[in-house]
Parts: sequence; structure tokens; C-alpha cells
Amino acid sequence: MNISTLFNHKKVVFSLEVFPPKKDTSYNVIYNTLLKLRGLPVDFISVTYGAGGSEAQREKTVEIASLILSTYHIEPVAHLTCVSLDRDDVIQTLAKLKENNVLNVMALRGDITPTMNVKTDFKYASDLTAFIKETDPAFNVLGGCYPECHPECESLDQDIENLKKKIDAGASHLVSQLFFDNDTFYRFRDKAHAAGISIPIEAGIMPIINKNQIERIVSMCGASVPAKMSRYLSRYQDNPTALKDAGLFYATEQILDLINNDVQGIHLYTMNSVETATRISDNIQNIIVAENNPPAVQGV
Repeated sequence: MNISTLFNHKKVVFSLEVFPPKKDTSYNVIYNTLLKLRGLPVDFISVTYGAGGSEAQREKTVEIASLILSTYHIEPVAHLTCVSLDRDDVIQTLAKLKENNVLNVMALRGDITPTMNVKTDFKYASDLTAFIKETDPAFNVLGGCYPECHPECESLDQDIENLKKKIDAGASHLVSQLFFDNDTFYRFRDKAHAAGISIPIEAGIMPIINKNQIERIVSMCGASVPAKMSRYLSRYQDNPTALKDAGLFYATEQILDLINNDVQGIHLYTMNSVETATRISDNIQNIIVAENNPPAVQGV
């Protein structure tokens, strides 16, 4: 199924992201995670792969995405990052995905690490998007976006112009990088709409559930931390249980505000935490159901 069609009949789409385990962790961990997530009412689950994008990692992404579809009957989205792929890599990966009926992919540039074998066939995610659509139009391509501007871009306006190139190349739906201040998302969305971007934009949300997480995330993607969130972190940083509850509460508040301001979708970065996914889903499901099933207007 082309998941972008979900937006034709749902006011709010709800999705999750998971990632294959690190090299020193058993793959049973992710399989057990997916088993516990199977009962959640989500529209799709995206599957990343780790920095480096080796052939083995790509194969695991394909395997996990295929499992999500065949065993749990949830639509998967497989990530592809062009910084670690050449044309042959993409063609081979698309063939394996199609063989397993996985026809939704997320085209990203990917982060560059010091030890990575950087490929040069695709400079930008828009190049990868165009190549996927040219290679096999059956694939639906999602793209990423940055509410606070891509860290390598000079301005949000320039970033949005680059985003339009990705859409022109064939991206049908966007998923945002995580953010903690909803006003930054609204400013981005307004600018995107004013620039002529009309495809659906899902808001990426990551609950902060431990004090080490915030420093790693901010250094990785540059997300700003609002004063309200800083107070939570400072107040409960020495109480792990309270900090987890505060982080889940903050994320729930974010999501409710986003839905109240007509966001088209919520994409939850789970960090493979079943508890995080379950508690957030439980907190918001009645709201999403109400949004997607409004009461019929009675005639007078």
C-alpha cells in the first residue's frame, strides 16, 4: 500500500520508527520489540539502519521491514541513506524490497561519520529520490525535513527551497526531524505552505526519558531545548523514574497541541522502547480516533 494515501481519509496519521540493533546486540531484541508493538493501532512503522550503511545492515533493514508486513500486517517503510549507497546498491536493495512487497521507502542523505565509506553517486536526498522513482515508479518515496533548518543550510528559507527539489523529484510525504518546541514546527509549516509545499508533513516526536539522551540528541540534530523542558530535566535529573514520566508527559503535551493545531501526522521516534511507544499511544489514541471519526452533523 502507498502509505501517502492514508492522508486522503485520515485527519491524523500515527506512525513509529524502530531501528535494527547495534552490532553487539542480538536481533532477538528487535523481534521481541516488534512482537510487543504489534497490538498498537499504528498506520506504519519505519525502519532505519545504522551509520555506515553496510550491505549487512541494509539486508537487516529489508528483513525487519518484511517481517513487519508479513508477520504483523503493519505497513513498513524502509530507510535508504544515499551517503553510503551507489546506484548498484540502490537497485539491488529496491529489488529485495519489492520481492518482499515493501514499496514505501524513506530517502535520506544520512549522517557522515569519520569511519564511513562515503559514496558519491548521490549528493543529496533529492538525487536519491529521483533515482528511485526513475528506477521503479511503483515505490512511494518519503522525505525528511528539518523544522529548525538543516544544520548545514544557511537559512530556513534556503532549506525549504532545497525541500521543494526533493518534492519535485518525487517525494510524496514528509516526516520531520524531532523537535521540542512546537512553535518552531508551526513556523516551518507556515513557510513551507507559503512556498507552495502542499504534501503531508508528519511531526517527528521523541520523548526524552533519561538525562544522557538529551545531550546526545541535541549534538546530533541541533534541536533547541525550550525553558519548560529544561526545568523538567533539571528538576528530575537525579530521579530516573520521575524524569521518564516527565519526558512522556511533555511529549504527550506536544502531541496534543500539534493535533489541536491540525498536524497531519505524528511520527514517534521510539528508540526501540516498547514502554515509550505504548504509553504515548495509550495517551493519545482516543484523541486520534476522535479526530479521524468526527460525529456526523445532524440535519435540522
